Amino acid sequence: MTVIAAHASRATAAWRDSDLSFRLAVIAGLVLLTVAALAPWLAPFDPDQQTLLARLSPPIGFEGAKAGHWLGTDELGRDILSRGLHALRITLGIGMAGASLGMLLGLTLGLIAGLKGGLVDDLVAGAIDIQIALPFTLLALLAVAIFGGDLTVLIVVLGIAGWETFARVVRGEVMKLRGQPFIEAALAAGASPWRIATRHLLPNLVSPLVVMFALSFSQIVLLESTLSFLGLGVRPPTATLGSMVGQGRDYMPSAPWLVIVPSLLVLLVTLVVQLLGDSLRDRTDIRLRQR
Repeated sequence: MTVIAAHASRATAAWRDSDLSFRLAVIAGLVLLTVAALAPWLAPFDPDQQTLLARLSPPIGFEGAKAGHWLGTDELGRDILSRGLHALRITLGIGMAGASLGMLLGLTLGLIAGLKGGLVDDLVAGAIDIQIALPFTLLALLAVAIFGGDLTVLIVVLGIAGWETFARVVRGEVMKLRGQPFIEAALAAGASPWRIATRHLLPNLVSPLVVMFALSFSQIVLLESTLSFLGLGVRPPTATLGSMVGQGRDYMPSAPWLVIVPSLLVLLVTLVVQLLGDSLRDRTDIRLRQR
């Protein structure tokens, strides 16, 4: 109990010492995650329920608004608030899964290339160069068009989109750290490559990985929105924030709320993730903690 109390006391002190932007980002992130997790219970309507008599109703406070539809309805009379909550849940899930997949793939290949060197390093470096040179948005469009807009396929496609960034940074950091005295001492002591990677290299890679994960998460959310905007994302009637923007673009002059609501949610998600990434980078960088 004493150890738990000590950890709780240190965590409380760290929270008090943190800057305002970090606190706001953490609170906003927790609110977004909570809202997304509780979307089925918070949504006032079924997100796919169509009420044609209430189609294109404006938000509450505007002339012609329908009772209960706080943010209005779309062209099929579906509640925007309900669809936005469910779309936020799916978009966050896609972003988290895709960024995690890309980080895992890039981290693994970067560690192997940096530690092994030689032919293995040349092969990984060549794959990174090919990935960077190819217009991945077009490849994603092709893959989704061939394999369909299944959620699993979409996550795999979006996850592959950013692995080369992780691999390139991790490979460079490992090659730089490989010549440090503490790595040479571990090698001289007979440490296995697995122990060197997990005990000595990974702690020094946490800070850049946090930054890259935040960037990758935002890029995946935007790329998913692009694919959904073009009609190649998650198949209807399932809603994502990008598909809501894409479906509402034809009604912008007469019903701008169809685009404004999901666009603001995309902006909020990417902003919160970037703020969290920047703040966590400073707190996980070993070199900054040692100063």
